[in-house]
Amino acid sequence: MPTAAASPIPDLHAVVPAGGAGTRLWPLSRAGRPKFLLDLTGSGRTLLQATVDRLLPLTGPGHVLVVTGRRHADAVAAQLPELGPDDVLAEPSPRDSMAAIGLAAAVLLERHGPDVVLGSFAADHVITGADAFGATVREAVEAARAGYVVTVGIEATSPSTAFGYVRAGAPLGVDGAPAARHVEGFTEKPDAQTAAEYLATGRYSWNAGMFVVRARVLLDHLAAQLPALHDGLRRVAAAWDGPEREARLADTWRGLTRIAIDHAIAEPVAAAGGVAVVPGGFGWDDVGDFASLGGLLADAAGEATLGEPGAVLRVDAPGSVVVAGGRTVSVVGVPDAVVVDTPDAVLVTTRAHAQRVKEAVDAWRGRGREDLL
Repeated sequence: MPTAAASPIPDLHAVVPAGGAGTRLWPLSRAGRPKFLLDLTGSGRTLLQATVDRLLPLTGPGHVLVVTGRRHADAVAAQLPELGPDDVLAEPSPRDSMAAIGLAAAVLLERHGPDVVLGSFAADHVITGADAFGATVREAVEAARAGYVVTVGIEATSPSTAFGYVRAGAPLGVDGAPAARHVEGFTEKPDAQTAAEYLATGRYSWNAGMFVVRARVLLDHLAAQLPALHDGLRRVAAAWDGPEREARLADTWRGLTRIAIDHAIAEPVAAAGGVAVVPGGFGWDDVGDFASLGGLLADAAGEATLGEPGAVLRVDAPGSVVVAGGRTVSVVGVPDAVVVDTPDAVLVTTRAHAQRVKEAVDAWRGRGREDLL
């Protein structure tokens, strides 16, 4: 018999938004096969599969929903045979995270009633420390049951300018969530000096975009903040499991406001005192670029290889990141180089410029090379 710590959390349903193209990992990640469908860690499991592997012990079978685009729905289903056909919600077009998570909340409310608790966890993050992750989610669920929108704060180990930040306030005082604190505010990606000042206070953590909340509470907040978006999502959800789904998507979806959940809910509700943060005592990486991927895959010498190691030769190239796509790759005299070899595109940059890879994607799009994207 499973212990209480290992048993599924009653009424918890995990929602996995699986969207985006991962353009800073181009040409490995493409619009048709984005990073969540890839095995970027060499584990034999894609980022999406690893996410669901992590969540199923906390929810139990039948309590995980993946929200993805129609373009990727078949690939998602193929990678996750443990999910049923009703567990993949396919959006006809991307409308950002509020529509994706709000749709899942509205469908869950229709299917399971007002007590359901929703935990939203991105499909493309790498998390280590399963026990610590589970303990964090359990605390977040307790705070959510008390009526809060709960986010998970990741300990900031450096003054990163790549992440948003959460500012924690007084303890929440909710039984079962001893580490939870009130959120005083969210901050977009700061400059380096501001990030360093944040770390010095000890009150800021990275915003990983994880949210745990009762579905009814989330939708009530959405109704107050963006009533037209709320009403549209409820119309679609009411028809989702019936014959009118396609008709409602056709007449409603394209008109929905395109906005992130951070701006739609987290920021205004935090200002009103309705958001809590639970610190995440686990390893986390959003694999946002090749510098990040290099950190995940680095060996004792600080070098990272994805693909067949025997196909890579380094000569005086410390810190290099190489993705070998079948051909041999030689890196000579270029510290911190990034070389990504795929059948139809090669990327050469450095770790310091890894965030600029999106500029190459935009430039190829400007030349009309949609085939590369």
